[in-house]
Amino acid sequence: MAIRINVDNFNEKVLENNLLVLVDFYTDSCVACKKIAPELSEIEDSYEGKINVFKVNTNFDIELARKYKVLSNPTLILFKNGQDIGKQIGYKKYNEISDWIEENI
Repeated sequence: MAIRINVDNFNEKVLENNLLVLVDFYTDSCVACKKIAPELSEIEDSYEGKINVFKVNTNFDIELARKYKVLSNPTLILFKNGQDIGKQIGYKKYNEISDWIEENI
């Protein structure tokens, strides 16, 4: 299960990470966010050691949501070498997320 991070540890966990990082921007009340959670757990298992998956609750970390222009949830942002390299908005199936990751590994 993806670890929840916030503005206090975002730089350390995401921007200073040597692995590819997938950040799930979500809210607790978002139905699509709940639906995508098992897909992201499967991604974590499939790409263990190759990618880190973290979650940011946009209700509590508004600054991060603004910085990365998150306008709806869920929003998935992929980071490589500390740079935002892509964004996916809305519910995505495992295969869609996996294909996106494979294009960027």
